[in-house]
Amino acid sequence: MSAEEDLIDYSDEELATNEATTATNGKKADAAASGNSVDKKGSYVGIHATGFRDFLLKPELLRAIADCGFEHPSEVQQTCIPQALLGGDIICQAKSGLGKTAVFVLTTLQQVEPVAGECSVLVMCHTRELAFQIRNEYNRFSKYMPDIKTGVFYGDKYLRLTSVRIFVLDECDKMLDAIDMRRDVQDIFRATPQQKQVMMFSATLSDEVKPICKKFMQNPTEHYVDEDTKLTLHGLQQYYIKLEEREKNRKLNELLDELQFNQVIIFVKSTIRATELDKLLRECNFPSISVHSGVSQEERIKRYKEFKEFNKRICVATDVFGRGIDIERINLAINYDLPADADSYLHRVGRAGRFGTKGLAISFVSTDADQEVLKAIEKRFEVALPEFPKDGIDASTYMAS
Repeated sequence: MSAEEDLIDYSDEELATNEATTATNGKKADAAASGNSVDKKGSYVGIHATGFRDFLLKPELLRAIADCGFEHPSEVQQTCIPQALLGGDIICQAKSGLGKTAVFVLTTLQQVEPVAGECSVLVMCHTRELAFQIRNEYNRFSKYMPDIKTGVFYGDKYLRLTSVRIFVLDECDKMLDAIDMRRDVQDIFRATPQQKQVMMFSATLSDEVKPICKKFMQNPTEHYVDEDTKLTLHGLQQYYIKLEEREKNRKLNELLDELQFNQVIIFVKSTIRATELDKLLRECNFPSISVHSGVSQEERIKRYKEFKEFNKRICVATDVFGRGIDIERINLAINYDLPADADSYLHRVGRAGRFGTKGLAISFVSTDADQEVLKAIEKRFEVALPEFPKDGIDASTYMAS
């Protein structure tokens, strides 16, 4: 897909108005590359010299951050928070689990001056589960800011957007790559005031999607924490197991019996397979639950909460759970079915080993197509995935001490 293909752009009249008001935060259809600040960082920072206090955040925010046990910002937070607090537009790509959500949650809470009945910050994402998770992050960090009210809107719910000052897209590549979802984003974007801050975040961002992101922005600063080919996860061990399709269930049972884990997420390629595998696991007395688009939204949210609250230790899921969902106890991810591409693989295995913690990812390879995906993963991220050792692995290498 080219950057221009099927892009719903502003009218010529709107573009002329935007270009005449370069001193404002109006949107140009073509952000000048020379005006963009591109910040590329290496893959790891061993010692953080910055504390959250150095960002000059509100005392209420610092108190909530301390309550959460955070002392030092991650690399992406060090890179993006200062720029976001200046009010400029931002594009940020950083691998899963490094605290991108906290960047926009903290910076929007710092900047917002709540007015009763008005929506000041709009965050859009591609699944309702992720929306509820982001809502929970806002609640966690605004616990000492009683005037802040956060809600989740979807479906036919009505929300007045004329007071929006900050517009955020999480998992922006997913939101803008598909033309139908991009149309929805564009319609909602146009319902907000022209003068606003725009921030977009994702773990993966293709060269085709980047120019589309910039269509919504005015001279954004670009922050790529980790080179595109180095989007791997520190502390996450990754293996594959070659087997026949008919051997998957037996091997999965063996792994769940033999491996130590806090919580595990098992990815399959369809809702039917999710339902059947979850049923099989429960019949084998495993504490399993399934989350996929084949159940009602209310049931999905209920099951998600049950898993997040550690009432179940095993979750069988489709790719609806593959992006952005952050459950800190997950330290094992199993691809029962490999995804179709390398980016989806990164999002899936990123559910384990969040924020630099230890974790383990195992992928079943059973077809020629799976073998090709495995090669694509190794080429895309410049890594060689080893075969899972026949004698297993030492639990201390992937279980946090």
